[in-house]
Amino acid sequence: MEVNRPNKQKKSPRKPNENKPKPTTAEENRPNVKTKKPKAAFTLPPVPPKPSLSRKQAGTNWSSVLAAINAADGTITLPEAIEATRKPEAPSNTNTTTPSQSKNRRKKDHLQIVAMDCEMVGTGPLGNDDMLARVSIVKKSGEVIMDKFVKPREHVTDYRTSVSGIRPQDIEHGEQFEKVQNEVITTLQGKILVGHGIYNDLAVLSIKHPSSNIRDTARYKPLARLVSNGRTPSLKRLSQAILGKEIQTGEHNSVEDARAAMSIYNRLSLDWEKYIERKKYSHK
Repeated sequence: MEVNRPNKQKKSPRKPNENKPKPTTAEENRPNVKTKKPKAAFTLPPVPPKPSLSRKQAGTNWSSVLAAINAADGTITLPEAIEATRKPEAPSNTNTTTPSQSKNRRKKDHLQIVAMDCEMVGTGPLGNDDMLARVSIVKKSGEVIMDKFVKPREHVTDYRTSVSGIRPQDIEHGEQFEKVQNEVITTLQGKILVGHGIYNDLAVLSIKHPSSNIRDTARYKPLARLVSNGRTPSLKRLSQAILGKEIQTGEHNSVEDARAAMSIYNRLSLDWEKYIERKKYSHK
């Protein structure tokens, strides 16, 4: 007896490696985690450059001034060359002056300015020691405040007349040194003192004056670099270069020399005061 059996489908032969799991990549094996975007690197703001305290920026570009003088072939004075090279300041409606600077400026504005010059005679065996013979002080305008001869305290061995202009009769009946000294101290009190080689004058008077209130035309470095290649310039040379005026053609006169020093300061005071301010803050 035949039995009908259901036809079984024949299984197709299994292909090799058919059921093996497919290899997964490292990317697929990573857990499903949201990746964070890398944060932007933090950078410090740029540091502003330090202010230059070079001579060129101390109120005046001295190289340009010298070039202007050379281009003019000596027909231009130093202040004219300074004005020709100075850039006009841009107008500003904002007040950038600090309270301390305003206070210092007001204090300086109240200070009077005077110029002093002294004539000396020689004492000692060779006449090499200095002794005060005449002192002259003038205002900013050139007006004479004091002009006095001083009685000698020692025996004069060299009147140095060709330079000092002093003769025996000038100081024979002069005023006593102590009296003149006290008058000078009172006159200079709280004032800006201008002069050429002024420390020598103060030494012969045996007095002191605050260095911050001294404007010595022999020690103003930017001017010395320009006029005499860094060496100490004479007052005569400075007067010719800056004022276009010849002085000391013969015997010296302390009033004339004091006025010349004051005129030099007046012509350069803007640049001079800027130079002092920059130098002062550079040492802080």
